[in-house]
Amino acid sequence: MSLSRYGFFLLLVILLVPGISLASNGKYNYISAADLETRLTANLPTNIVDIQVEEEFTQHHIKGATPTYAYPVKSDADRAKLDITIEQIKGNNDPVVVVCPRGAGGAKRTYDYLLQQGISAERLLILEKGQEGWSCTPLTESR
Repeated sequence: MSLSRYGFFLLLVILLVPGISLASNGKYNYISAADLETRLTANLPTNIVDIQVEEEFTQHHIKGATPTYAYPVKSDADRAKLDITIEQIKGNNDPVVVVCPRGAGGAKRTYDYLLQQGISAERLLILEKGQEGWSCTPLTESR
């Protein structure tokens, strides 16, 4: 193999290996609070799956969110709490926004579970920074 071919091959391996490892770690789609606010203000249909624990959901949640109280979504019992949303989500083609306390591990586990239940990745979104990053008071409810 000539030096130029060897260099090209090495460069190709260097560029592809990180992509392969990223794919194996999974890829998640996110939506910013501003973009979600725009969707909701425009009355665009959106499934909002809120996984906050009951106490946090009661303190504050996005208007129209479906409470599941599934956080941290680590056990079968937690995942079973998400099942109430599956029929609703499968009944339409609207985007699905997962809201957790901070938009991290619980949201990713919910995203993965919804994928396993047959919800298309193209529809799934995680709210960046979760409920903690949501500051739109007119679209926030508390009980």
